[in-house]
Formats: sequence, structure tokens, C-alpha cells
Amino acid sequence: MGPDVPLLNDYKQEFFLKRFPQTLLGGPRFKLGYCAPPYVYVNQIILFLTPWVLGGVGTLLYQLGIMKDYYTAALSGGLMFVTALILQMTNLYAKQKTARVERMQIQNTLTDEDEFEFSSCVGSETVKFIIPGKKYIINTVFHSLLAGVLCGLGTWYLLPNRITLLYSNIGGTVMIFVFGWVTVCIGEYSLIINTATETATFQALDTYEITALMRPFYIFVFIAVDLAHRFAVNTAILEQTNQILHIVFLFLPFLWAMGILPPLDALFLWGMEQLLEFGLGGSPMSSNTKEIQRVYLFGVFRNPFYPKDVRTVTVFMEKQRRLMKVGVVRRILLTLVSPFAMIAFLSLDRSLQNLHSVSVCIGFTRIFRMVWQNTENALLDIVVMSIAQMLVFNPDLWWNRSLDTGIRLLLVGILRDRLLQFVSKLQFAIAILLTSWTEKKQRRKSTATLIALNVVFFPILLTFVAISALLSSPLLPLFTLPVFLIGFPRPIRSWPGPVGATACVCSDTVYYQQMVPSLAVALQSALAAGSLGLSLPGSHYLCRFQDRLMWILVLEKGFTYCGVNIKGLELQETSCHAAEAHRVDEIFEMAFEHQEHTKILSPNHHFGHILTPCTVLPVRLYSDARNVLSGIIDSHENLKQLKDDFIKVLVWMLVQYCYKKSKTWGSPGNADENKKGSFPENQHSGAVERSRPLREEDSFSVDTIEDWTDDSDIFDLEPSGRMKDRKEPGQLGMTPKVHLSIPGSVETQSQDGPQEMLPEDKLYRAVALGLPAVDKGKQQVVPQVEFSCCYSELLSIPEEWRTAPVPTSKVNEMRQRFPEEWYHFILSQLDFFHLKEKPSNLLEDLMKDKALKDLYIHGVLSCCFGLFGLDNTVPAASHVFRAYTGGIPWSVGLDWLTGKPELFQLALKAFRYTFKLMVDKASLGPVENFKELVNCLEEYENDWYIGLVSDREWQQAVLQEKPYLFSLGHDPNMGIYTGRVLTLQELLVQVGKLNDEAVRGQWANLSWELLYATNDDEERYSIQAHPVLLRNLTVQAADPPLGYPVYSSELLHLPLF
Repeated sequence: MGPDVPLLNDYKQEFFLKRFPQTLLGGPRFKLGYCAPPYVYVNQIILFLTPWVLGGVGTLLYQLGIMKDYYTAALSGGLMFVTALILQMTNLYAKQKTARVERMQIQNTLTDEDEFEFSSCVGSETVKFIIPGKKYIINTVFHSLLAGVLCGLGTWYLLPNRITLLYSNIGGTVMIFVFGWVTVCIGEYSLIINTATETATFQALDTYEITALMRPFYIFVFIAVDLAHRFAVNTAILEQTNQILHIVFLFLPFLWAMGILPPLDALFLWGMEQLLEFGLGGSPMSSNTKEIQRVYLFGVFRNPFYPKDVRTVTVFMEKQRRLMKVGVVRRILLTLVSPFAMIAFLSLDRSLQNLHSVSVCIGFTRIFRMVWQNTENALLDIVVMSIAQMLVFNPDLWWNRSLDTGIRLLLVGILRDRLLQFVSKLQFAIAILLTSWTEKKQRRKSTATLIALNVVFFPILLTFVAISALLSSPLLPLFTLPVFLIGFPRPIRSWPGPVGATACVCSDTVYYQQMVPSLAVALQSALAAGSLGLSLPGSHYLCRFQDRLMWILVLEKGFTYCGVNIKGLELQETSCHAAEAHRVDEIFEMAFEHQEHTKILSPNHHFGHILTPCTVLPVRLYSDARNVLSGIIDSHENLKQLKDDFIKVLVWMLVQYCYKKSKTWGSPGNADENKKGSFPENQHSGAVERSRPLREEDSFSVDTIEDWTDDSDIFDLEPSGRMKDRKEPGQLGMTPKVHLSIPGSVETQSQDGPQEMLPEDKLYRAVALGLPAVDKGKQQVVPQVEFSCCYSELLSIPEEWRTAPVPTSKVNEMRQRFPEEWYHFILSQLDFFHLKEKPSNLLEDLMKDKALKDLYIHGVLSCCFGLFGLDNTVPAASHVFRAYTGGIPWSVGLDWLTGKPELFQLALKAFRYTFKLMVDKASLGPVENFKELVNCLEEYENDWYIGLVSDREWQQAVLQEKPYLFSLGHDPNMGIYTGRVLTLQELLVQVGKLNDEAVRGQWANLSWELLYATNDDEERYSIQAHPVLLRNLTVQAADPPLGYPVYSSELLHLPLF
């Protein structure tokens, strides 16, 4: 996307131009997207001026000397209360009048495009349009009462005689009276008529109609100061404050429209946070030895003590051992020595020797708590205060005369915090200003003009930055352009709602779930050692490893603990995501991997970027390697060997399957009883039934599936006549077969009986087209087979796995191909430790049992028949890929195999193992002997998950921390096959600290742009890649619904011992 992509599309521009005047005036809708009768606008103007008219009545009576000022306020307030109730009752009446004929409508608060059909000046539609009404009856009464109080006190606040006493200027009195009433009318309209959408929006939904109280609340704050001045006697400071606030009162509509004043929910949380941090010395809640541990000193010069060329865990840990000793010393000083030293210092203060005042109690309570909760800052504040105390020699100066030690430390703490914010915000503003020109893709047509304006009005920009720092509110860059506004104060976490409650969960989420516990452990050590710099509540960190990006937000920090939230960003990189991730990689590589030949104290080439590298952390996670399999999967020799290897792997897997089953039986007799319970049709103890191999000429007869006659109706739901009464051996108690439908037929269900029947009472039907009809009297005779070894039944495969419709010639052919030596080797590896009594020649007897071998020959042939068919051609690469993914085209053999789900899964698993074996042999060399092959297969079984990324088992394997995972993929655009291997190991994750104010500012713009301007265009300018501000990544890391992290942890408490 080019730099001149529209900030707002045409539709959103029109929408914004309609919404902003409504916000400015407190709710009146004078600009609509359609034609409305004049009386709609006239009615809104009348309602807007109604409070002024009612207040003017009282003002006139007071000015004429008819009523006292407080009676005047009561009269105006009572009139407004009655008027507000009448207006709300009118709305309720209009709703009830049209409720019977009104169609259900979906209210879309983002478009505000509902058109009304106005019938008359006071018609129902007109009333509902102008006065939407309240959602709750209690708010109808409460807001009306509040409107009356507001009008009464507003009348008292703006009495001309009172204003003249403050300023002694008639012109000033007129200006304040006129524009002051405009402010009151705006507040009243928003409260009782129609609540405007506020620029300062913290919550996405206003469930309890709190937004309507925002503007009246700030009016009440100004009135409260005036009331205090009225009833206080000779208080100069109150008089001066009241004079200033009367002037500021006129600019309240501007402050509301620009979103500088916070909504009530954000104000409450922000106020509690400031009180907890500065009033009580605690840490904001969720719900300089330090520099030597970092890669860059103060973010400018590279630390000469930091390990160079950090690429492997072993080398890094060895080189960092010296720094860890410094970290231990630092931790001892901070957790043990410094707190007691500061307590001793404060205990000797003279202020504690006298009678305690309120200020002394507040100040010392705060600092005594801060000593433990925020040791570093407490130590810094005490040092700064002590230096200031030594430099101020005049004992009559207010610093020495009026302030005790506790209050001095409070002021120093506030000054320190606001100064750090000012520097960080100024760095953010300059970064936006410079990169808007230096980054070519950010250079718009208006860039030169905006830069010139910022240079000319730089003092105003500094003022905005200072006010923003003073209020501890974000500096909001409009659309992330060098156009700066003051955002409203909000908590440091920037978002409402519980931490980690929402995330855009997808298949990539599992990788973050696996690594976060290990990352949290690594963060404990790094925070304790000071490797992450000055980590305060509100600090943001970015971690990078391969394609993974972790966003860390510090929410709380106290004595030996820290509370953090970790988010994971998407792995499927878009172009914007990739551009910023590439710059992040460059910064980390410059800091950690390209330092072999650099000079001591080499500068940070990316100074000014919002990301400053801190350290690397050893974390146990999955490395991701992807390889192109060209030359392996399409090799004729490899594909030819694949079939033979598949037979070997399948034999091993079937033997292992039966052997594990035998452990639950314990003895041949128990095995026989178990089979009786599992397969009720088997009535022969110690013997196993086997399907008759088909002759070549009848290999595809449906005789193997179900009886068929020429006169049978293919649409019958149940067999007719004798078929209902006959039960074939091998037909009952089996896994239900897959029903084969006639193309174009309609599937129906019987209505004559229950839908669910017991297995022994159900006949599973399948229809096969194009196959020869068979006489219904012709029955399949399955001869009984006696094993030569009585223990062979422990390893016999289930009966229903031997019913595949394969011809006799193919069985004989499989006997020739069957790897008998491999089969004997596998049997020789079995120990049968679970058998209480066993003969010494057990394994030899098993190897000599031809009946057992024939069962495995038939079982292997059945699986080959399902996956490869009956021909002996070498499979193509595309067929191998489809077989690996389980997407083979339909065939009779596959239909039979899928009807045995457990056998199908074993065959699929064996094929995937075989494919992985083919890749390993091509990459690492051939397998030398049977022992090596068994070891390889056992490793696959124990340490690997071999399947597809889309499998549910893949995610489970990641969470269970399987050492290795393998998947096969295909790129249809390039026509190549790829292999993906995940390896679990301890690797180094790079960590950098982000400019806190840059993140808060961009999030503030995101909140304004989406919640107020509703600019949700996926290609909008403010979401495009910005390599310096990391704009796209910052948007992703925001809480949903504005951001879209794929993972977000709950609050993690990290002990920092």
C-alpha cells in the first residue's frame, strides 16, 4: 500500500462529519444522511435551549430582587426536573403507541444510518428520533432528577451578579454568562435528551448508560469549587481557583469533543491507580546497577561486559556467568540492605518527633510502604531529596519551612514519574515527526506541511506533551500522523476488562501455550537480575524467536514479585507484519549476533527506534524447520522402496498392537474369553476364523459384504424373507460398515422401529453397483484354523480385520513378498514378561506357527489393498501425499479399510512412519540392519508425532511436549512438497524493551479510530507497516475486539527472589 492511502474512506468520512458535530453539541443531530422536515431541526434547537430558558426565568427573578439566589436555583431546578420527566414519559408513550406495528430492527451503533419516516411535528417517529429514551426505568427517574439539580446549580453558578463580583468586568460577565449556559445546555441535552457518542471512549459497550453522566459530572466539579468558595471565608486560593475555573468552564465543550477529559469508568480506575501508587506507595494493579545487565547502556552504547555473538544457549550461559554474579549482588542490595537502610534513615527524621499531622501521616505511610514495594524508586527519591536538601541553604524557603520529609518525597516521586513520562512522550513525538519524512513509505503529500506546522508551533507541541505527562494520559497521534492531541487519562493497562480474558484463538495458539510457562521462568531470573532495565508497571517488552512474537506487559510490581501479561501474535505473516518483523530481526541481530569485530562502547545504530534490545532468555520451546522434499518424494527408487518398507513397518505395528493387547489378557485362556466378549459370533475356543481367499474370477463379488439376490429391492431398508432371520458368521458384533449410497438416490431411515439397535440385532447394508449378481443360496464358508502354538492366539489380529475382498492370487503373491526374516526378528524381540508361566521355547514356537504368519500376511495385504490397490505399480508422489493425508480417492479396498476405523488408523500411522523413514534414509543414509530399523521405529513411536498440522493430535502433542513433530505439506502454486519438523529444545529468545508511551499513544489512537470514528478498514493507513513505530504489531497486541492477538495469558505472578 502507498503512503497516501486514505486515512478514512469516503463512507467513513461522511459518517465522521455527521458524528463530530453531534459530539461537539452534546447530542443534537443537525447533519443527517437523508432529507428531514424542518420541524425536526427546530424541535432539537428548542430542546437544546430549554435549560437556558428555565434558568433564565430564575435569573431574571433574582436580578429584579424578587427572589433570593438559592430560591432561584430551586425554582429553575424544579422546572427542569418536571420538564425532563415529561420528555421521558413522552418517549415511553411514543414507544408503546408504535410497539404493535413496529417491525423488529437491528440497531447498528457503528453506522447510525437508520432512516425515520416523519409524519408530524410531534409524531411518534419524531419523538423517538429526537428523544431515544433510557434503557432502564431507574435511569429515567435518576437522570431526570440529576438534570433538575444540574440546571438549578448551573443557574446559581452563572448568576450575573456573582460573576461580576469575581471579575468586576461587565464584558467578561456577559461572555461567561452566554457561553457558560451553552456548556450547561450541552450537558443537559446529553443527559436527558440524546447522549452523544463521546470521543473519549474506554468501554466498547455502555451497558449501564454511564456515558450520559460524563458531562454533568465535570460541570458539577466546577460548581463544587464555586460552592466551596461561597461558604469559605476569606480564602484567597479558592477565589483564584474559582476565577480560573469559570474561564475554563467555557472550554469544556472543546475538551469533551477532543477527548481530553476521561469517561467516568476510566477516570475512576485511573484515580485509584494514582492514589495507590503516589498516595499509598503501592504498585498499579492489574485487575542503577541494573544497566550493567543490559546489552545497551541507557539505550545508546553497547555494554562492553555483555556477551558478544550470542547464538547458542551453552555459549551464552558460559559468557554471562560473570554478569550473573553482579545480578546476585544487586538483588541482595535491593531486597535486604537498601530497605532497612532507608527505614533507618527515615526513622531519624525530625518530623516524627513532633505531634503528627495529617500530612506527616500520609507522607511517611506512603514512603514506608514504597521502601518495600518499589525499592529502586524509593532509593532514587530519597537520594534526590537529600541532594536538594543540601543545595537549599535558605531555611525560610517554602521547601524547608512548609514541607515535611514525607511530603517532599511525595513531590519528588510525582516529579520523577512525570519527568520520565515527558521524556518518553517527547521521544515518541519526535520519532513520528522525523520518520514521517525519512521513511519513504510514510511520506504523504501533507507531510511537509505537517512538519512545518510542528516546527512553527513547537512550543505548543511541548505544552501538549507536558500536559499529557502531567495528567499521565497518552499523547495521541491522530491516525499516527504528526498531529498530536491529548488523550484522556486511563489505567496503565489501557484496556477495560480482566487481563487475558479474550484472544483470537486459532491453530497457532498452542505454540504460545506451550512456551509461556518456560518463558515465565526465564523472565523471573531476568527481572531479578535487572536484565530488562527499569521494569515498572506499564512497561512493554517484545520477544522474538523465529516466526513467534511475544508481547509482555508489566501490570504490577512489588517486593519480590511481578505481575505480567504475555500475548502471542499471529504466525501467518501479512506483508505489513513481515516488514516490521524483519526490522525487529535486524535490530536484534545487530545487538546479539554481529558483535565479534565491533569496538568497545559501539553505538546503537537503531537509537530512536521504539524497540531497544535488552537481553536473551533461554526458553524451552519448539524450533521450526521447513525443508523442500524435491528429489526425495519424487524419486523413483525411493517410491519403489516405499512399498516394501510399508510392509515391514505395518508388520511391526500389527505385532506391537497385538502384543500390547495381550498384556491385558494374561494367558491364552483369558485371551479366548476376551475375544468371546468382544466378538460374540466366535464360538470356538482356542481357534480363529479366517475369511476364505477369493478366487480371481469372483474377487469383487458382493458376497464378501452381504447376501445379494437378483430379486432384492435395492431400496429396501431391511433384508426381506430369510435374510432377516439369518446371521452370518463374521457379520455380527463388528464395527459398523460404511454405507455405500447409489448415486442420485435419497437416503432414508426406517420409521417402523427404533433408530438404535443392538449390534447383534443389526444388519449393516451396502450397495455396490456394476458387480455380478450372486445366488442368495451361495454362502461363504470360513474354515477354522488351528494354531500350532497355543500362545499364538495372543498375537492374532482381530477377526473382522481379515475379511478384505482380495483374490487368492494376490494372497500367494504377498506370501512371496512377505519379509519373513523381519517378521521373525520382531517376534524375537518380544519378552512376554506379563505371562506368569511360559515355555522356554515360546518365541521359537511362535515363529514356526504358519497359521499365525498367514494371518499377518492377510492383514498386511488388506491394508495394502486399501491404500495402494491390487496392482504392483510404483505410486506417484501425488498418491503418496494423498495417502499421507488420508485423502485417497474412493475404492472398494479403501471402503473396506475405512469400515475398520482402528485398523485404518494403524495403516495410516504405519504409512506416515514409512514416509518419515524414507525421508530419513534419503537424508541420513540407509538403515544397516533390523536392529537399527526397530530402534528407528521405536523412536518414532515414543519421541515423535508424525501427522498433519491440522490434526487435533498435533496440538495435543505440542502441549504434551513431544520432543519432535513432523508434517508433510504441499504448495500447489509452486508444485512442491515440503516437510516441517518441530524440535523441542532450550533456545535463546531475544527480548527488547518498547517505548511505553509510544505503545500507549498508538493504542489511544486505535481506540479513538475504531470506537469513535469506526474506521475498521483492514487497509487503513494507521495499520500499515511502520518499521520504526512497529504500528502493525502494536495494533495486533491490543486487546480484542480492537486488536487480535492469538494468545493472551491471565495475570502471571512471577516471584523475584
